[in-house]
Amino acid sequence: MRLALPASAWPPALACRPAYLSPLAWLGLQALALWPHGAWLARRVQDGSDEPLGLAALALLAGLLALWAPRLRVAPHTGWLAGAVALTLLAGVALFVAPPLAGALLAALALGCSLAAWLPVHAPRAPLAGLVVLALPLIASLQYYAGFPLRVLTAQASVGLLQLGGLTAERLGTTLLVDGRQVLVDAPCSGVQMAWMAYFAACAAAALTGRRDASFLRRLPAVGALVLLGNVLRNSLLVALEARPQGLDPALHEAIGLALLAGVVAAVALLMRGGRHVA
Repeated sequence: MRLALPASAWPPALACRPAYLSPLAWLGLQALALWPHGAWLARRVQDGSDEPLGLAALALLAGLLALWAPRLRVAPHTGWLAGAVALTLLAGVALFVAPPLAGALLAALALGCSLAAWLPVHAPRAPLAGLVVLALPLIASLQYYAGFPLRVLTAQASVGLLQLGGLTAERLGTTLLVDGRQVLVDAPCSGVQMAWMAYFAACAAAALTGRRDASFLRRLPAVGALVLLGNVLRNSLLVALEARPQGLDPALHEAIGLALLAGVVAAVALLMRGGRHVA
């Protein structure tokens, strides 16, 4: 004959429910484990070698985390958590065998996996992954590796538009010869900064409106097309105005460029808006 003890008589270690670290505590501990990458990121932001656009992505991530804190899971999703642990280990190894930016990317993705592990089931995760990547100092590297090909592509596409507008135009490398005047398609005209702004707007709009991940990913190619179209239009208009005998006032040049950038960002935000019930 066996006697069953009531739950109140069990030892405290057996009577209590399993205890988990809070989401913020887990993220804090993981960030502490990845501190060498954070230190490199802080130095990179301060040394002036890259534009500090990633700070905007970090600020938005912090705001979203604060907004969603009451709805975070009690226990993490084990698959995402396992991915976070694996990426954290890889980020540690990368300190010795990989460039700093590659290691920082692994560290950022590790933190992104941790955040995904604590999010509610239907919360958007792909836009958050995008924000995590955009928080890195990417602009200088993208300009170095992709800037020249993008400038050539933009210049070639602008030639066609300028010719449609009745101007005599041809491309010489990254320089346009328009009605006998040379206009350089320089680094800001590559569209790298516009692409960063556009994808930031896409991730922000999708995260804030709850667009489903599948819907968000399907729209990313359209974001790229909007960036390419907007950059070609901006470059063509500015080149046409700069090629005039009187040239173009620098202040007006900046104003036109900013207006077209704002138009692309607004179009991307509209594309990603309102996805709570989109499959």
